[in-house]
Amino acid sequence: MDNLMTRQLDLILREGKVAFERNFELELEPKYLDRKGQGWLSEIYEDLGGVGRFPLLEKLKFDFKINRNLFVYDDETHFNRYRLISFRSELYSELNFPFLETQKRLCRSYEKECLKVGMQQRVWSGVPLARHCFGEATEPGDFSANGAVGWKLTAYNDSQFDIQTRIHGYKLFRITPFETLMTGGSLKRLDQLLVNPKEEQRAMLLNWFIRKYKG
Repeated sequence: MDNLMTRQLDLILREGKVAFERNFELELEPKYLDRKGQGWLSEIYEDLGGVGRFPLLEKLKFDFKINRNLFVYDDETHFNRYRLISFRSELYSELNFPFLETQKRLCRSYEKECLKVGMQQRVWSGVPLARHCFGEATEPGDFSANGAVGWKLTAYNDSQFDIQTRIHGYKLFRITPFETLMTGGSLKRLDQLLVNPKEEQRAMLLNWFIRKYKG
């Protein structure tokens, strides 16, 4: 959530006088998740190797909120084989998520990037809930048996974000480090641009962000 990328975006939005809320928390209404929605989450949880009752988040935290638009920055640890498994669910074929095909492509293309930052024990094994849900993690880098249970929990929680924002009446935008923007006659990755953007790049990034939710 809070990292150099989101802090830079925060500054750029402030400079552009965009009215937004930072680190917005959405309290979830359990009654909004009907039997069909619970079935989808249960299916994703089981497909990822989850055991027992599938856990449900009580609130979701987003980097930015603009009206009914919610924005979350997905770092490299979100793009891997487990997130790809979650996308097999009928949740994604029955509900229209504009970011779906891009996210699937990134999961196929950037698992090596995920490995670079995701082999740390706190990421690979995750929080204690990950072990409770998916069992003991294997050694970092070993995808046999239970594999990266921390990654699995992240993938499952991402699906909760997807469905819960929809049923609570919000539109979700997922921002990724791999998005490319044209600047200075060449394509540059978003994460590279956000490290230390020049003035003209800041203006371009502001316009790019506004176009996302204004279409």
